[in-house]
Order: sequence, then structure tokens, then C-alpha cells
Amino acid sequence: MPAMQTFRITLRPLSALGTPLVGDTLFGQLCWTLRRRLGNERLDSLLGGYTQGQPFAIVSDALPRDHLPLPSLPSDTWQTTGNSDRKALKKKRWLPLSALQKPLSKWQQEARTDQELANDFARSQSRFNPQDRPSPLYTERAQPHNTINRQTGTTGTGMFAPYTMSQIWLAPGSELDLWLALDIDRIQPADIHAAFTDMGQQGYGRDASIGLGKFELLDGTLQAWPELRITGEPNAWLTLGPCAPQGQGFCPERSYWNTVTRFGRHGDVAVQSGQPFKRPVLLAKAGSVFRPAQGGIDAAQTHIGQGLGGSATPISAAMPETVQQGYCPIVPIHIPDEPGASQ
Repeated sequence: MPAMQTFRITLRPLSALGTPLVGDTLFGQLCWTLRRRLGNERLDSLLGGYTQGQPFAIVSDALPRDHLPLPSLPSDTWQTTGNSDRKALKKKRWLPLSALQKPLSKWQQEARTDQELANDFARSQSRFNPQDRPSPLYTERAQPHNTINRQTGTTGTGMFAPYTMSQIWLAPGSELDLWLALDIDRIQPADIHAAFTDMGQQGYGRDASIGLGKFELLDGTLQAWPELRITGEPNAWLTLGPCAPQGQGFCPERSYWNTVTRFGRHGDVAVQSGQPFKRPVLLAKAGSVFRPAQGGIDAAQTHIGQGLGGSATPISAAMPETVQQGYCPIVPIHIPDEPGASQ
């Protein structure tokens, strides 16, 4: 596995989103952006060995600033009091980085809800008023669209019928972290920063051409991976994005995950290929926990997973060389062998 380094980049959304800010989709648009900046030959070089465990870059999901996803662990992992509201506890899904220093059993108590984070972002912008109606962290709304028949000057039926498309709005003042694992022998952090700057200006995901997916970067360079102290000896990985862990030597009885089926489609100029859709891919969601079947872990390791697709096992009929990010950045954590052992 090549030596890689982990960085963080923080962004602030400037518009609604047509596509969620998830790691594998962000990686796909990053590749298209690098192709425009550096050329197709350079991108082909960067993608060399991608499906053989040699990624040049790995992108996490966008996470609330200074927070990680609460691990997807059984409910008896968490320490609770007798009068705890279990429904309220289930809404706590964002773990502050500072909570990593506390025993794992207390992490759910330390975790924040979407609403609590939305209020924090509003306070940072001096927009918070406890008497106002709470603004959720994420809001999905239906946006009406019309297609005008130029012969009649109106909408109509069939292809001219009005329709709606969903948009994702984030709370005012929202700031999001992306964790990036980079092979700095193959690409420099400055190139990645410039590519994400372009992406934010041009728009990310669906309907970028009509103003969606705009964001700005809050720092002039990529930030170094912060020192994350945890309680106990690391023995498992917490994932920060969707990944493909199959065949990676993890113990199925001591690992925990939720899955998502990604029905991908091509972006950029490949949308016009006539076959924009890719084959479905099953991934483990961010917040999954994986423990090796044998031995310990290397706390310096930056990622797990594998590259999917490529000419040998294509996921695209239109572009057989297409690859899918099945890697994800990780954080080492300690999982007690017995529930409540760390309380």
C-alpha cells in the first residue's frame, strides 16, 4: 500500500445542492476537474493502478466541521441513564473530534443532532434567535421546472409538462469538512485545492449549469491531519465515506455497517454519451466500523477499501475504463471486546 497523507479541506455552501456531497461522487467530479486542468494524459497517469490498490486521492463525505459520523454500533455499546429518551438519542449522529479522547461508551452522549449543529452554525453567523423556528441542518425541497413549447409559447403535456426536481438546502452558515487521503508523490495538495476551488465556482453535481452546487473554500491550502487522541489501543476503523470492504480481511462478527446501493451515472461530457448510467454498486456507508479478522491495526494507515470498475470488471458500458471510488478515509478507534467494558 503506497504511503499516503491525510488532509482536511473546509467548505461553505453558497447555493442549494442537486446532489448530496458524498465521497465517491466528489471523487468522480474531482477527476473530471483534474482532466480539464491538467489534461487527459495526466489524469490517465494518476488513475494508473487505481483498481490495484494504488489510489492517488480518496475523498470522504462532507461532514459538519470538526465532527465525525457517530459509529454504527449496537445500542448496548452506549452508556445511558434510566430515564434516557431513546428516540432523542437516535438523532445524535455527529461526534465532535474532542469526544474521541473519552471512552467509547460515552460517545453517544457527546454526539450532536442535526438541529444542534444548525443552531451552532447560526450562532456563528449571529443569526440565532431561540424564539425563531429552528432551521434544520439539511432541508430537501421540490423545485418546479417548466419546459416551454416554442410553437405555442406555453407548457403542455408529454415533454412539455411541468415537473419538479429535489434540491438540498443547508442551514445558514454551514461549514463542512472533507477528509482527503493523497499520494503526494503523484499529486500535490495545491493541485487538489485548485481543483476543488474550480469545482466550487463551476458547481457540483446535478443542475450545476443552472446555479446549484456552488461552494467556497475557507482556507488557502489543505490543512494537515489533526492529531486525534483516542482512549485505548486502536483495534478498528471508523469510515468517513462509502467504501467497498469486501475481501479486505475484516471480521464479519466484529464489524458493523449499513449499506447503500449507488446507482451511478457519468458526469461532465460523458453525460452526452447516450449511455450515462453505470451498473449499480453496493457500498458500506460512512460511519461503518471494521475490525481485522486477525492481528491489530496500523494507526498510521489512511484508508481502507478498493477501487472498483476498470476495463477488467467494467461498471460502465459507455466507458469501460471508468473507475468507482470504493476507498474511504478512516479514523482508528478502540472497540471494547465486551459491551460496557469501557464505562
